[in-house]
Amino acid sequence: MPTNAKQTSRREFLARFRTVPATHSDQTEDVIRPPWARDIQAHCTGCGDCAPVCPEGIITFDGKNHPVIDFTKGECTFCGACAHTCAEDVFDQPTGIPWQLDIAVAKNCFAENGIYCRSCGDVCPQFAIRIPPQLGGRARVIVDEDACTGCGACLSACPANAITISPKKEQALG
Repeated sequence: MPTNAKQTSRREFLARFRTVPATHSDQTEDVIRPPWARDIQAHCTGCGDCAPVCPEGIITFDGKNHPVIDFTKGECTFCGACAHTCAEDVFDQPTGIPWQLDIAVAKNCFAENGIYCRSCGDVCPQFAIRIPPQLGGRARVIVDEDACTGCGACLSACPANAITISPKKEQALG
């Protein structure tokens, strides 16, 4: 073996097994809008000013040129640049809870299938993802919904593409 061969990282190796993520459609109920955005359809003019100021480069656009968050490109740091740049009445004040999102881990998760992987837990800035070992050598991925901010760091880090993030569905009471 040559001494100058490049060593492949665990993330690079596991990324080979990742499937291509689904793209966003024009449907408004299943896309994630920028943090603190409200009623995009009524207030957004589609000017596109929010995307260039995003330091993470995660803002893309739907078919109506309305902003959509693409967590496959990285995580949201909640810097508020998109909200501060917008001249329209699209964003609430960038304080408080930025959005209500559901995080789910699919059955193809490497850790849940007995393959050592801690990628999502390692990158979570809030330590909202735990992967405690279980009897039999398999681990279980546990998302602490109270600690999770919905930043999306886990989604882009997952080599199995097992994490999905979606807008929280309203639950009926009673």
